Amino acid sequence: MNRQVLHTHQLSIGYPQKKGNICVGVNLDFSLHSGQLISMVGANGAGKSTLIRTLGGLQKPLSGNIFLEDKNLSEFSATQIAQKLSLVLTEKLPPSQLTVYELIALGRQPYTNWLGDLSQEDLNQIEQAIEQTQINHLRHKKHHEISDGQLQTVMIARALAQDTDLIILDEPSTHLDWLHKISLLRLLKKLSQETQKCILFSTHDLDMALEYSDQMIVLTQQKSYQNTPDQLIAQGVFSELFPKEQVTFDPTTKKFLIR
Repeated sequence: MNRQVLHTHQLSIGYPQKKGNICVGVNLDFSLHSGQLISMVGANGAGKSTLIRTLGGLQKPLSGNIFLEDKNLSEFSATQIAQKLSLVLTEKLPPSQLTVYELIALGRQPYTNWLGDLSQEDLNQIEQAIEQTQINHLRHKKHHEISDGQLQTVMIARALAQDTDLIILDEPSTHLDWLHKISLLRLLKKLSQETQKCILFSTHDLDMALEYSDQMIVLTQQKSYQNTPDQLIAQGVFSELFPKEQVTFDPTTKKFLIR
């Protein structure tokens, strides 16, 4: 039985302003379960990145609640959140001479003492993450010496080393070519099955999300939908994503067609 690791209730997200809140998502109700690869899709401006930052505790909801293991997210400290969920955001890494191994080791920061000393448990988690992502051949390279696709895998390894039940990735396939996108999604699918972690990722690659996701969260202007890809297709949800005069969805081929 897949265990619920996070759920939301009547969540509204956006940005508080003096003249009034800028709301980018309302009535967001969904749940995330262990052992599943879950994609989040929506048109530009639907609030995918804002939602991810809100789920990660980087910004507060406008209203509603996020429950992490049935406890309100607002009751956790930043360190406690980092021990429960790992975030892989789209920001570029700052210039440094860190090796791949050192970058992955940063995933252990929520558990290390104030000196940053690594225990045997920390070292074991780092090695396991390297093995799970099959990047041992990169461990001594500087992170700026590897390709975008390799770096994305390294960032996933860092999240694995953090050893949380939930991993959230913001647009992990951006800047990757078609072949690397497929490799990345296959890796995420394998990791969710083998580790029984819940992996949530936002994406613009709708066709790939439909193919590889166990569940999908679809954000529209009015609300969110969650179900398996086939059930969402049967409900006609994907027809609501884009203006009908510009894009249509063919449920038989599971493809979006530009008019």
